[in-house]
Amino acid sequence: MPSRKFADGEVVMGRWPGGVLYYELQVTGYDDSSRVYTLKYEDGTELELKESEIRSQSSFKRRKSQSSSGSPSRRRTSKVQSRSPGRPAKGRRRSSSQGRDHKDDKEKTIQLVLFLFKLSENNTRRYNGEPDSTERNDMSLVSVERNLEPDLEIEHEREEKKTKEKIFKTTKTSSKTKELEFGGRIGTFALIFFLPATVFYLLLMCKQEDPSLMNFPPPLPALESLWETRVFGVFLLWFFLQALFYLLPIGKVVEGLPLSNGRRLHYRINGFYAFVLTAAAIGILLYFQFELHYLYDHFMQFAVSAAVFSMGLSIYLYIQSLKAPEEELAPSGNSGYLVYDFFTGHELNPRIGSFDLKYFCELRPGLIGWVVINLAMLLAEMKIHNQSMPSLSMVLVNGFQLLYVVDALWNEEAVLTTMDITHDGFGFMLAFGDLVWVPFVYSLQAYYLVGHPTAISWPAAAAFTVLNCVGYYIFRSANSQKNSFRRNPADPKLSYLKFIPTATGKGLLVTGWWGFVRHPNYLGDIIMALAWSLPCGFNHILPYFYVIYFICLLVHREARDEHHCKQKYGLAWERYCRRVPYRIFPYIY
Repeated sequence: MPSRKFADGEVVMGRWPGGVLYYELQVTGYDDSSRVYTLKYEDGTELELKESEIRSQSSFKRRKSQSSSGSPSRRRTSKVQSRSPGRPAKGRRRSSSQGRDHKDDKEKTIQLVLFLFKLSENNTRRYNGEPDSTERNDMSLVSVERNLEPDLEIEHEREEKKTKEKIFKTTKTSSKTKELEFGGRIGTFALIFFLPATVFYLLLMCKQEDPSLMNFPPPLPALESLWETRVFGVFLLWFFLQALFYLLPIGKVVEGLPLSNGRRLHYRINGFYAFVLTAAAIGILLYFQFELHYLYDHFMQFAVSAAVFSMGLSIYLYIQSLKAPEEELAPSGNSGYLVYDFFTGHELNPRIGSFDLKYFCELRPGLIGWVVINLAMLLAEMKIHNQSMPSLSMVLVNGFQLLYVVDALWNEEAVLTTMDITHDGFGFMLAFGDLVWVPFVYSLQAYYLVGHPTAISWPAAAAFTVLNCVGYYIFRSANSQKNSFRRNPADPKLSYLKFIPTATGKGLLVTGWWGFVRHPNYLGDIIMALAWSLPCGFNHILPYFYVIYFICLLVHREARDEHHCKQKYGLAWERYCRRVPYRIFPYIY
């Protein structure tokens, strides 16, 4: 592969996107695979250009000197200019006062064009998702407009409109997924089979008297025993009951982050109300002596039903995504490869009318279902072991995980800024994760305790509770600090926070939790996951699968966040990494 032509820090002449004019820029980065340079204007605005769109200053000066020695008409028609966008091409001589007036107009036009470019760039970046590093947007349309006069020439306005259209056109055509995750086409194809197999393996192991790894593989049940139409009907009833709660006209309606076309989708925030209504419905069923431990008796069949439903939903989503406009496709699932796009999700926000399928599945059927399953396991433990009260271990697991779910539903609006909503499409990965992995793997500790009761002392229970509270405090306070700073960075309550400004007009927090490690919310997640597993004892590693999985998942997400932030913030992100060297675990990683 040929070596790069321009070095970092070198000042070059770059062509304006979609135009023919060249301007002075500084090289800040280079992508070896695509041979695309990241460059920065004098005011901090960044853009990406191919090598063919960049010229060295020396070659530019030679062209300029050659053109200046030619005829006047030749000078006027030269395409290479050293000035910024918006300069009108006029050949007549002006008086000194006219020249000054034109220069003022030209400078105003520069400001407007750079603002339009930055506005387009910021909208695209929000669309691509916000990693966990907190940002601040200091760009203000009002401050720009104050520096502009309404009496710009018609030629300037036409040039600005034309430039804006070119910028948005360039933004939309660059939404093709270039970097494939999860092992690319082969990796995603394997995961479509590996993920369901992992869920069924874990559930089968929990049913064994000795669920140690030495007993692999567990005895496989008969295929006909894995499916029951009645169970599938109960699952459908649960799914559509949550859909009904989602459609109720209760709770506030908020706007999501801007899409690539500048449009904002509306979301109704009523997840906590749905949880309360679900709790009331479960209470009524228990009052009429409905046997909730039916879930435990048919747990594997429910998992199979959920997996079948998620696969059917994924197929529907992919077929529907083929009709979606280009600007509505997910930046992470628009590779052009069927299997990869099917797995990661081809469309960003698939909807049936105003019903947002991805947002609904993110918090409702699986997350609330997780709590219901835990309750069913608690009742099953009492019945199987003839207990009048559930074990202390089961109470701790139920209580810790209930706190986590209630917190997520109470702070439902915060999910709108996560990468699941802003960046990832809705395909098999999220559909299976929301409807199968969350309710049936996250409830693994409660399911394990039914068949393998573990007695713990009150001091141990107190220690586990403290550990969970510490993890929850880190998780919640870090997320609250981030969300508050995003909503209103000028809040006097946040005046103690310091940040590093970036070329995007935003800032990276370097104090508070985000100055402690780069992803403090991940640290809180891992501590809580450990607290959930400890009540299961140390006889087997199976209850700690969730901790191991969670660490691997968060390390993967952290690596993805690092990659996105480095591309987005360039030199500012390098400064931030030097200021905050630890990623998740202080003094370790």
